[in-house]
Amino acid sequence: MAIGERIRFLRNLRGMTQKYLGMTVGFPEKTADVRMAQYESGTRTPKADLTSALAHTLDVSPQALDVPDIDSDIGLMHTLFALEDLRGLKVSEADGEICLRLDKSRGRTYDDMMKMLTAWREQAAKLEAGEITKEEYDQWRYHYPEFDTTQRWAKVPSQALGDMLIEGLKSDK
Repeated sequence: MAIGERIRFLRNLRGMTQKYLGMTVGFPEKTADVRMAQYESGTRTPKADLTSALAHTLDVSPQALDVPDIDSDIGLMHTLFALEDLRGLKVSEADGEICLRLDKSRGRTYDDMMKMLTAWREQAAKLEAGEITKEEYDQWRYHYPEFDTTQRWAKVPSQALGDMLIEGLKSDK
């Protein structure tokens, strides 16, 4: 999630308007909402001092607004927090181990994520069982969903092709 999307998400979570947030971080009343809309849409990117002011106003860490650096532990944690917000990822415990799980109440988001994670688990199980090599497993991961053999992904025809097919079916009658 880009910084603008995080700002919007957290602003809405806090029940703030763009104008209020903009004025609180020091923008003039006349332009506060426009400026915040620019940051939220990604037209503008806030500099470090503005990011800090926004984080303070939203009562979050500045890292909660930044695009997470998944190569750092803190960045990875903020990525997982964003996935909790967006995809219903939950942290829990099972058999004395910390686990990540999906929230079933998320409906289609849950269903879509479950399909993708199931496909990933199938490939990981094949690797563990020695049915595929580490190279084949990596090839699958780095080309996902192109190499997904679970056949869960269907390409949707273009509107023009769909229209042509419908016209063809009509003319066959």
